[in-house]
This record gives sequence, C-alpha cells and structure tokens, in this order.
Amino acid sequence: MSMTPEQAAWFQGTFQRLVDNVDKAVQGKREIVSLVLSSMLAEGHVLLEDAPGTGKTSLAKALAATVQGTSTRIQFTPDLLPSDVTGVTIYDQQSHRFEFHKGPIFASIVLADEINRASPKTQSALLEVMEESRVTVDGVAHETGRPFLVIATQNPIEQAGTYKLPEAQLDRFLIKTSIGYPDLDVTESILAGASDRNPSAGLAAIITTSAVADMADLGASVHVEPAVLRYVAELAAATRDDSAIRLGVSVRGAIAMIRMAKVWAAAQGRHFVLPDDIKALARPVWQHRLLLDAEAEFAGTSAETVLARVLDAVAAPQARAAA
Repeated sequence: MSMTPEQAAWFQGTFQRLVDNVDKAVQGKREIVSLVLSSMLAEGHVLLEDAPGTGKTSLAKALAATVQGTSTRIQFTPDLLPSDVTGVTIYDQQSHRFEFHKGPIFASIVLADEINRASPKTQSALLEVMEESRVTVDGVAHETGRPFLVIATQNPIEQAGTYKLPEAQLDRFLIKTSIGYPDLDVTESILAGASDRNPSAGLAAIITTSAVADMADLGASVHVEPAVLRYVAELAAATRDDSAIRLGVSVRGAIAMIRMAKVWAAAQGRHFVLPDDIKALARPVWQHRLLLDAEAEFAGTSAETVLARVLDAVAAPQARAAA
C-alpha cells in the first residue's frame, strides 16, 4: 500500500522535528543531518570522510538521544579483533552453558571511528551485520534490532598504516558524505557554549525507536513511477559505460538510490519520488561506488565529474505525481 498525502505531511513534520533536535548539538549542518537521518530511515549506513574534530561523535550521540536509542563508539585500530566488534561466546561454569556476550555493534547508532585503520579481517566482520542487521556467532544468529545505523569514519589526511576499504565493503554504505567545518557565525556560537562538553546529553527524545521503525516502513511505501525507475537504471548503466570508469554503479547501488529517494521524497512532504530527488542524491549515494580508471584519475577526473557528465547526458523523465 502506497503512502497517502496525509501520511507524507506527517512524515515531513516529524522528520523536521528530528532534524531540529539534532541541530541543537550539531549546529549549522542541517543538510548533512538530513542525509544521515534519511539513511537511517532507509535502513542503510553512512561513511563520513572527515578531518578530526568536525563533530562526528556529537552527531552519533545526538541522533541516538533524539530517537531514544543507544549509541556506541568503536575505535578501530590495527590490533582490533572481529570479536571485539561483534561479541564473543563464553562458557559459564555455573550454568554449564555457553553464553553470548554482545559486542559494541549491538546499538541503535554505532560510530565506527577510523574504520580503515583496522585489518581487512576485522573490517569484513561488519559486512554481514551491515547488510542483514544480524551477527552470526558459532552458527547462532543475533539480531541487532531497529533502528540500526553504522556511521563509519575515515580520515582523509593521515593514510599511513591504514587499510583501504574494498569496493565490496564500500558498496554496503548507503551514502558517503562529510560534515566539514562550520562557518564563522556557527563557530562563534559553538565557542560560546564550549563549557558544555557533551551537548547531546541535554537533548530530549522526540520519538521512540519503535516509532523510527514505523517511519522506516512508511518511507518504504513511497510511490515510484516506472519512468523514474527506468531513469535510475539508465543512469547506473551510463556510469558503467563511461570511458573514465573501471567499475560503475551496481544493481545494489541502484536499489540503494531508490530506497534513499523514497525517504528523501517523504521528508519533503511528498508521497512520490521525482527525478530531481535522484539528481540531488546522486553524489552522496553513488560517488563512493565509482572506481575510476587509473589514467583518468591521473588526468584529474573525479567521481563527481563523471556523475555530472552522466546526469547531463541522460534525459530525465517528466514524471507525473502518484494519485
């Protein structure tokens, strides 16, 4: 059953209240907060490539406080083991049974800090839980619950001692973006409240985690015209055919775009997706899924350049609103 206009209006109002609340702790970054919140409601995950001190931890904590959820932070290091992330089974001598002790991945919002510093073996421990929202240990599956959002970070400056994320793992992230530094006015406001070391602690919860799950289900019911589906398929195919690209947008990437576009449309108060939603989301949803040819990259071509070229080349349909 498709979303109704009345449900879209409620979704928009609730979404804006959530953004307003997070904005109290992460000031001046409403667009980024909207993207991350949309990813959570689309039940995807976020990769932030940012310098230290831009508010990544504050964003995770503020989101968790806003949805009355839990938050954990995992500092990825070369000696981190997969069991340090997912948890471990320990034998209880009193009960004479093996009991599973959950790792920090079991939280509503998980901040995976500097994910590229961990070994590939530890990074791969995240693949199942990010894709299926569950962890399998000793043949037993353990659900993470809803909502479940992994916010992984990378430092674009210091690359020594890091392990590059493989394309298969990058494809698991719904979006890639960056918070960036605030402008001067916002910086001044932040400095005025510098004595508050944990601004998210004072945030009141806007909705419960169960209500977030309901919003995710409602967002998934947004209507998408066949012409828009075709448009997304043509754009994905165009990235694969571009001469500067070795690996273009996969089918998983196209599905990710539709999931994200549905929530994005609902956040604007619409019960249907427009081609403009696809254009607006192309960079955060698809830029990290493109693998450039070595010669093109050496010549200065970027993923953003290719996406701009593809969006210009593929004609957008004149989609009509859903009834």
